[in-house]
Parts: sequence; C-alpha cells; structure tokens
Amino acid sequence: MPRPDGRKASELRPVTFIRGFTQNAPGSVLIQCGNTHVLCTACFEPGVPKWKAGSGSGWCTAEYDMLPGSTSTRKPRNRGRIDGRTQEIQRLIGRSLRAVIDLAALGENSLLIDCDVIQADGGTRTASISGAYVAAYDAVEAARADGLLDRSPFNDAVAAISVGIVGGKSLLDLNYAEDLEAEVDMNVVMTGKGGFIEVQGTGERGTFDRPTLDRLLQLAARGIRQLTTLQRSALKGSKGK
Repeated sequence: MPRPDGRKASELRPVTFIRGFTQNAPGSVLIQCGNTHVLCTACFEPGVPKWKAGSGSGWCTAEYDMLPGSTSTRKPRNRGRIDGRTQEIQRLIGRSLRAVIDLAALGENSLLIDCDVIQADGGTRTASISGAYVAAYDAVEAARADGLLDRSPFNDAVAAISVGIVGGKSLLDLNYAEDLEAEVDMNVVMTGKGGFIEVQGTGERGTFDRPTLDRLLQLAARGIRQLTTLQRSALKGSKGK
C-alpha cells in the first residue's frame, strides 16, 4: 500500500531548519518536517535551580506545548496544569539535550528550551528534539560571543525520528495518518555519532519480535544520519527567513 504522501518506506518528509526565525531569543529555529512545524527557542540565563546551586555545573531543561490551532480540532491551552503527555515530552526533550552537553562547561548557567507546535501532522516530539538542538547551539554561540562561556558545552549533535510498522511494512518518519494505523510505533533519539539516547517502542496492535526491533532501529539510524547532516548544513548557513 502506498504512503499517503507518496514517499518511499525509508524516506524522510522534507525537512527544513529556519534559524533566526524570531529576533529576541538568542537561538530560534522553525523546523518543518512535512506538515509538522515547530518553533524552537533557546535562552541562556545565569543561575541554576536551587538544587544545583553551588555545584559549579549548569542545567538544561525544556518546555513543550501545542498551540490551540495546531491540530484539526482546537486544542485548549495548558493553563496552570500540564497534562501527562506534555510533561512526558518536555522531559524527553530536556534529557535528549543534556545527553550531549557537558554541564560542567556551562558553569552555573542554564539553557532554557521552548518548543511550541504551530502545526501538527505526527512526529512533534521528534521534530522538537531535532530543532531544539539547533536553537540551543545558536544560543550557546551567542553566549560565547558575549564572553559568557569559554567554550561550547556540546560534545555531539542530537536528533530524533519516528519509525513504525504500518500494514506490515517498516516505515520511517510517520505522519499523523500513518501513526493512527501503526501496529508498532517507535520514537528513537540518537547522537550524531550514532549513540542511542532513548528508544520508546510500543506494540499498539500487537507484539513485535527482535528482528523487527533491529530492523526499525536500523531504519531510524539511517533517518537520523540524514537529519544530522541537515542540522550541520543549517548551522553553516546564514540566519533568517
């Protein structure tokens, strides 16, 4: 069965990183993965949470949300109470970034990441991670230019992608229609050097065996290598829409 958008099974949706999308945050990126669009901003601020004060090392944390008009039916805003899905995703984004950051190199400073989904068509958490890295990298470079950091705390890149089994076929980068029909759904986060940070796999409509798991991880690794290349190219380019 052909994919809804005509892609091959191992093909990413078109991906773009628009750096400097907003003018106030030192790091801001609009990541577009097909029809999923996420605005990722990153701010470098002095100080750390109370529980890290005096440790000599920094912190990186993230917030995530979906704007009301991002889905086909209006999604109410999170007002004072974060739902479980939102909390899970923003913790995942924070963990993913911290895995490639030397917190000691930050000093007692914080990197604060915000990921706001403007338009959702599947893969919002994975797009947020891939975009957040580019935004955070720009925020760090701005801090270095201002003399707030001696060196970059990043020791690698980080990107994420979804894979799954739909109609018995292994697919890369599921859109919303495919995600709804998936027998197996998986989100994979990896470093640029190929190390796994997190694997979230669920048998939505049945179980899966080890060969299937291996096949999906290989497919995800292929997609993340492509994303890492796109991140690198974006960071070498100029900022702006």
